[in-house]
Amino acid sequence: MVKKALSKLGNQLSEEEFFLGSDIGTVGNEWLSETETAGELAVDVFETATEIVLKAPIAGVSPEDIDITATPDRVTIRGERKEEKEVEDSSYISKECFWGAFSRIVTLPQEGEVDKAKVSFKDGILTLRIPKSKKNQSVKLKISG
Repeated sequence: MVKKALSKLGNQLSEEEFFLGSDIGTVGNEWLSETETAGELAVDVFETATEIVLKAPIAGVSPEDIDITATPDRVTIRGERKEEKEVEDSSYISKECFWGAFSRIVTLPQEGEVDKAKVSFKDGILTLRIPKSKKNQSVKLKISG
């Protein structure tokens, strides 16, 4: 996505400058609205001995406005952060918050038992806990004979 954004900027910034933001204020950000129709949700993924855990900050969204679908190897999270217009866009001095549809597809590091997944939403943090599939675990076999 960075390469796509840089190409829309006409390669005015190096990738390092893009991340450091050294010239970002003078170049403009017209490419933001053109890169994707939905914002990408930030997600942390980690695993314990028995489960795969996904955490995503989704402030300003009701649980009813979040759609989660899962297969044994993938989780898709979709939703929409609705903006209540208080003022005209031209009145903003700075506008950094993302409003609108967002989504994220996360490929799991190993198969999970999604039918046993637990989902919670507390203080704007969505947490999914997916038990690891037991069919991927190794079993010690004994030689008979």
